[in-house]
Amino acid sequence: MGKHKGGGNVLGHPRASGPKSPDETELSPGLYVTATPIGNARDITLRALEVLNGCDGIAAEDTRVTAKLLAIHGIEKPLSPYNDHNGERERPRLLARLKDGARIALVSDAGTPLVSDPGYKLVRAALAENIRVHAIPGPSAALAALILSGLPSDRFLFTGFLSSKTGERRSGLEDLKTQSATLIFFESGPRLADTLADMAEILGDRTAAVTREITKLFEESRRGSLHELFAHYAKADVPKGEITLVVQGATQIALDFAKLDTLLDQALAFMPVRAAADLISAALDHPRKPIYERALQRKASDE
Repeated sequence: MGKHKGGGNVLGHPRASGPKSPDETELSPGLYVTATPIGNARDITLRALEVLNGCDGIAAEDTRVTAKLLAIHGIEKPLSPYNDHNGERERPRLLARLKDGARIALVSDAGTPLVSDPGYKLVRAALAENIRVHAIPGPSAALAALILSGLPSDRFLFTGFLSSKTGERRSGLEDLKTQSATLIFFESGPRLADTLADMAEILGDRTAAVTREITKLFEESRRGSLHELFAHYAKADVPKGEITLVVQGATQIALDFAKLDTLLDQALAFMPVRAAADLISAALDHPRKPIYERALQRKASDE
């Protein structure tokens, strides 16, 4: 499971163990994908505490991190590591236990499992074996950062980490250039300034927000244009903690239909509609769909 869910260390909180309430029922067999706090231990849900108290064992990204969280809440359960390094080996063992009727909680270091981690492979394998999978929702660094950013939240695209290799990172940003949805990324402190520079060059000078240490003592959310943010982090010390970067989506630029129709008429005289739309979309640096639809109209009017 990926290291970035929004936090690592947890803050203190009174223990939450004790006798079950009369309306609590024993957990049914299955895999419980359980969200844990991204920083502040008090952000854990009552249902997550119930699952962690009632399960037969916990598969954790890092057992040391999860052990600290369990200690804060007064929970003692067997822990086994499940992460990028041992997933291929541990998955069959976990599936065997689940098929025998075990109740296993899957947790990441912080936040919601399956977000930038290999947990989905275990879920996919469990579903293929007709094992019941339960979602126990809760904290998410991506959604918390979206809230703090002040950017539109009606449509957003979570893309996880961009490549650490410059060429692949820039290529990935080119692919996202025309996305109108708000973009959400995870990034590390040492790479942040380089990523912001590439974003400013490829995506344009959009509004963005850099958030780190969400829900923790030194939480920070810095907003501004991509150029402004790059200028700040290029000079500042490398930011500590795990970072979520939220960037404004592409703004739809109105087409000059007179110019477009002239280009389409020229192109359609010697190439198919699809090829003409592709060519002009690239030339105008504009999304293909409206150009393709206009090309279809122009072609039909000539017939």
